[in-house]
Amino acid sequence: MRDTHKHKGMRNQLAEVVASKGIKDQKVLEAIKTVPRHLFLDSGFEDHAYQDKAFPIGADQTISQPYTVAYQTELLQVRPGNKILEIGTGSGYQTAVLLKLNAKVYTIERQQELFKKTKLFFEKMGYRPKKLVFGDGYKGLPEDAPFDGIIVTAGAPKVPKTLLSQLKVGGRLVIPVGVEEQTMVLFERKSEKKFEKKELGAFRFVPLLEDKN
Repeated sequence: MRDTHKHKGMRNQLAEVVASKGIKDQKVLEAIKTVPRHLFLDSGFEDHAYQDKAFPIGADQTISQPYTVAYQTELLQVRPGNKILEIGTGSGYQTAVLLKLNAKVYTIERQQELFKKTKLFFEKMGYRPKKLVFGDGYKGLPEDAPFDGIIVTAGAPKVPKTLLSQLKVGGRLVIPVGVEEQTMVLFERKSEKKFEKKELGAFRFVPLLEDKN
């Protein structure tokens, strides 16, 4: 598949839709306009790529709704050079948006089928996260911590303390918490022991699975 003027026009319209729902960060909107979302879906579903909705990508996972990607990204307040940990690589679309913001992205995927597919896709497209790991997102990446931001792209029944511990002071964790329906929660680390917590809107995500081994 190619990226054409038609696709770019559809992305501009998508960015307008996302902005109309309350996204104000111009750099995030510019990333939505730039990242070719249709290339992250199988070619037969190209017509769905620039609608503001989630879509199945295999292994019981979805590519997140563009508004949700923009919302979580805006909450992170990414600055160029920030170290961002992403839990749930999925199709790689959220990763690409973070890379477009010049973040250093460390990303974990626990579904092997998706991990292999996305790894090949990144190589083909020239997307270069700092690290793409097949593993358990609940554990984070302690060897690469601390992070300026951590984004979780699946619904967690509880907040993993391991992820909070891997935040820098001043860092932000954005995580959807809940089972059937999730509440988006933002944690900001104020000091070694103090976190500020904000509960935001309701969302629906696929579940964040924990490796019980």
